[in-house]
Amino acid sequence: MLSFDFFFVLLYFILLCILSIYGVHRFVMATLYRIHKKDIPHPERQFESLPNVTIQLPMFNEKYVIERLIDAVTGIRYPREKLQIQVLDDSTDESQQIAREAVERKAAEGYNIVYLHRDDRSGYKAGALEQGLKTATGEFVAVFDADFIPQPDFLERTIHFFTNEKIGMVQVRWEHINREFSTLTRAQSILLDGHFVIEHTARNRSGRFFNFNGTAGIWRKSTIADAGGWQHDTITEDLDLSYRAQSKGWQFIYLNEATAPAEVPVEMIAFKSQQHRWAKGSIQVAKKVLPGLLKSRLPFKIKLEAWMHLTSNVSYILMVILSLMMPLTVEFRVRNSWMTSLWVDLLMFICASFSVMMFYLLAQKEARKQSLGCRLLYLPVVMSLGIGLSVNNCRAVLEALFNYKTGFVRTPKYGVVRASDNWKNVKYGFKLNWQPWVETLIGIYFVVGIIHAYMMGAYASVPFMCLFCSGYLYVGLGTFLGRSGFFSKKKPIDQVA
Repeated sequence: MLSFDFFFVLLYFILLCILSIYGVHRFVMATLYRIHKKDIPHPERQFESLPNVTIQLPMFNEKYVIERLIDAVTGIRYPREKLQIQVLDDSTDESQQIAREAVERKAAEGYNIVYLHRDDRSGYKAGALEQGLKTATGEFVAVFDADFIPQPDFLERTIHFFTNEKIGMVQVRWEHINREFSTLTRAQSILLDGHFVIEHTARNRSGRFFNFNGTAGIWRKSTIADAGGWQHDTITEDLDLSYRAQSKGWQFIYLNEATAPAEVPVEMIAFKSQQHRWAKGSIQVAKKVLPGLLKSRLPFKIKLEAWMHLTSNVSYILMVILSLMMPLTVEFRVRNSWMTSLWVDLLMFICASFSVMMFYLLAQKEARKQSLGCRLLYLPVVMSLGIGLSVNNCRAVLEALFNYKTGFVRTPKYGVVRASDNWKNVKYGFKLNWQPWVETLIGIYFVVGIIHAYMMGAYASVPFMCLFCSGYLYVGLGTFLGRSGFFSKKKPIDQVA
């Protein structure tokens, strides 16, 4: 029996070591950011004559935000004779009429804006974008999702980078108009700030690959064609095209100093759906592009960062396994008088927590200019939320690894900005599945484990276990208690497009 306990605990520490590699990667990203944050990109020169630009607005059943988007896009400063706006609407509900009427109003005001509707939604968003390119008159193509509110100076800040013929895409940073709506939206905003402020800046300015995020960016149309066009064999077509284009030699620019405001999901179940899509898509893209990229003559630093970037979600499988093992390892170590090893948990907790805390504290310092106290306030929620997503994202990774096909599940937005905004009776929602039951049960499992560890005197393991416990209960119960969850009287609408 001793041998089983030993190998069980050994496996636990091996998993911790593997996961720590991704923790170290965050430290590397933060270090690269500090080194390169002042290397702000600037256009080589200005266009003497501004080129034609097409702005594509892909949407599907977005009745609450369509008009806001179209108003914002028509407010972008650019010569009207050189700007085409395409509303690529795949909607199946009254959103069609709302979009048509908004387009007609703007067309009557003199804007070159067209409404394109597809009855056949093949390829989902990628299919809509590819279809729109067939009639796009612009040499450059910008894309905005329905929940975004592009700034009037978007094209003024991006278009002149394309005077360099090697530049294929320019991406700006996402901002969050409903950041202060709830604890969940604040935590999401912090997570996204880490991705955009630190990771994107570090990757781009250090000469590594980074990706277009599906919106709030502008492409050279010939770059899209040269890279093979929009393809829909993954559910993150933006990530896929980004790697294909950069592998062909095209250069990208990330503007951390320019922003495009947008909504983040206000429901836990919608947030989980979005994270599932991103996690699954990243593994699909990894399977598709990594073999060729690793065999290429690209520099080692690009290959290594591509591997870390595209495979990072595999860590969620390890996280779920680790979660199930953690309380048992405490029992085995106490039973076998391996008490000294319990302090390894505390050391790992401090190391893991420090890397995450440093990463997101830096992101908030750079993005928000907040005091240390304000930046620390929501870090426990951010860390718990990341752990609580393990079951959700583990499922996504396994689906990708085993080629399990699912429809494109979009994240509905409700035009919600302030806590006082009424959104409880909005139309769109999600069907509840088995996940919150599993997440809640794991949370309860940790409650029992924490009590047992405390009674056995294994105090060093308790902080680590509390973080996992709070994460699973927050995500699981947050799904049940959401507007579209277990207690909703209104039958939700499935968002699978």
